[in-house]
Amino acid sequence: MSVHGGGCACGRLRFVAEAEPLDSGYCHCRLCQRTTGAPVLAYASFPVAAFRYTAGEPARYASSPAGAREFCPACGTQIAYRRRLDPRTVDVNVGALDEPARCPPRRHLWTSSRIPWLELADDWPRHVAGAGDPPG
Repeated sequence: MSVHGGGCACGRLRFVAEAEPLDSGYCHCRLCQRTTGAPVLAYASFPVAAFRYTAGEPARYASSPAGAREFCPACGTQIAYRRRLDPRTVDVNVGALDEPARCPPRRHLWTSSRIPWLELADDWPRHVAGAGDPPG
């Protein structure tokens, strides 16, 4: 079994995902840009049943009708995104993983919101919108 651990900047919030990511990529939607303060968010999606917090309890923010963000209430590090209706995965911010290099991106989502001055030089598929979901 593959185990991916991670946590926040201050160390109060820790998590583990005991599975390989089902998906991974770059999200260019405006909500990811606004909630991270970055031009793009790298994420890895794990099954809900394989993800749990091992230390601390996250604060939650309903960022849209579609989903909610989980973050450390002490330092503010955003850890994850969960769909509010029928959540099957937890989208973990790759930067919060202990070993982010183990979860490379596989595609780009919401390129319709891509900031024009950022061009990532890769050959991964690019999707104007998400995988049938509204931005979260």
